[in-house]
Order: sequence, then structure tokens, then C-alpha cells
Amino acid sequence: MRNPFQQLGELKKMRDQAMMIQRQLQAEEIEVDKNGVHIVITGDQKLKTLETNGRSDNDIKEAVNEAVKKSQEAAAKKLSGMTGGIKGLLGG
Repeated sequence: MRNPFQQLGELKKMRDQAMMIQRQLQAEEIEVDKNGVHIVITGDQKLKTLETNGRSDNDIKEAVNEAVKKSQEAAAKKLSGMTGGIKGLLGG
């Protein structure tokens, strides 16, 4: 039988690694220029800049960010079913 404190330590290590990756993704920026459209998006999928023909389109940017957020929430909800395995890992 595994030591539950060792398992908690492993979970904390995984959580710390996930948080570090998340911070790295937030700092990363990807730029795309295509057909008169300029987009800057972060690695964690937040749209920072959206310009068409040199004009900023904040309404579209906000709508896209909201759509991405909702899609991430839907994915998180589906993945939360997997967290039931963590209870088994901890012997719960």
C-alpha cells in the first residue's frame, strides 16, 4: 500500500508544474498577419489584439474571448469527471 502523504506530495508537484506551464502560456504571444487582419493571442488563448485593415475591432475581440472562455469551461466540465480518479489515488 502506498503512503498517502507521498501521494499528496506527488499531486502537489503535478499542480505546481501545471501552474508553472499556465504562467508560461500566459506570457507567450503568437502573432498572425493574414489578408489584412492582425491578431495577437496568448498561449492560454486570450485574444490581445484584433485589427482589420489597420483598425481595431474591440467588439469582435471581446466576443471571441468570451467564446473561447465558454469553450474552455465546457472542456473543463467534461474533464472534471476524470478527477474522480484522484479520490481513488488517495484511497478515498
